[in-house]
Amino acid sequence: MMPACLSDDWTFCPEREDISAEFTRLLAAAQEGGATIAECLMIARQLKRGDDRSWQREWKKLAQTNRQRAETAFAEGHRASAQRNWLRAMNYYGAAAMPLDPADERRWVAVLAMQECARSYLAARNPAGEVVTIPWLDGHSLRGYFLPAPSGKEPAPTVICIGEPGHRKEEFLFKLVPHARERGFSMLALDLFGDQRDDFLEALLRRQDLESAIPGVMDYLETRQDVDFARVGIIADGWGSSFVARAVLQEPRLAAAVCDGGLWDLHERAFFASRFAMSDVSIVPVPHAPLMASSADCPVLITLGEDGWLKADRARQLVRNSRLGSSDVTLKVFTATETGAAQAHADNPSLANEYIFDWLESRLHGAGRI
Repeated sequence: MMPACLSDDWTFCPEREDISAEFTRLLAAAQEGGATIAECLMIARQLKRGDDRSWQREWKKLAQTNRQRAETAFAEGHRASAQRNWLRAMNYYGAAAMPLDPADERRWVAVLAMQECARSYLAARNPAGEVVTIPWLDGHSLRGYFLPAPSGKEPAPTVICIGEPGHRKEEFLFKLVPHARERGFSMLALDLFGDQRDDFLEALLRRQDLESAIPGVMDYLETRQDVDFARVGIIADGWGSSFVARAVLQEPRLAAAVCDGGLWDLHERAFFASRFAMSDVSIVPVPHAPLMASSADCPVLITLGEDGWLKADRARQLVRNSRLGSSDVTLKVFTATETGAAQAHADNPSLANEYIFDWLESRLHGAGRI
């Protein structure tokens, strides 16, 4: 029998695009340890179509089960199993929060539980991770997770991972940390929320200077003795993160960057220019200006799926026609035949992350310490 909320083509809740996307993300997370396929399918069978409360209730229950399993394993000295279960619990709490209104108290309770699982995971690692606070705006600081390289205290190449506005950093702990660890990188996972609730997103989206967060992050990393500051890269996870591309232009201390390269900004400018018959696209006002239309000081990787929001041919044209074409820019397009072709590579993030971290490895391990 088909799961109650799955259609014949295995699209989850076809009438709810947000729920379908979240279920796809959860299934994809199983590849990296953020879920198990069996648990996801079990929940799918238990959900009631049209009942949002059942979604929140069932994922929260599953999160609590994994969290209890983690605490039991840790008490018995089984750190590896404890870490795995805390990561799954963390991700399931995030799933429970997803459909709730940002001002809903149940959403904040789920976020706090997710963060508690993340802190437990960090403490159980060897070497242990830590929660760090980085000054940014008046009255608002960034909050991040620093995970040292396996080598411990020796200066190591380091990757900053930050998502688009509204994205929480906990997902990086299972999605990106394994790739960093296997290549000998330290990692700093960040989001823009700090200690704020999800309804703080509205205030973030009104700001035109989100890129100002990155110089402060670099200042912080420069103070750490376990960071090889000549080899710091950045990953902007998601395609709403053009603010990172703008930061790359302003931050010469970065050694490599994985971001949208400002292509979304360029696309918006070109759209407005064609609509209003403007020949000079530099004067077109778009919410995220200025854009990355001049050469960056560090190599840049842009990845996208051919089935995503920005079509591959359009991306190639933008790179070719802008000054990005004269920079050290790599454009990698994932096709439907290899998977990873969905928006933000949601159908197969593992494949995209392998490519991304291989690219970073060749750049950061190839740069000597200054």
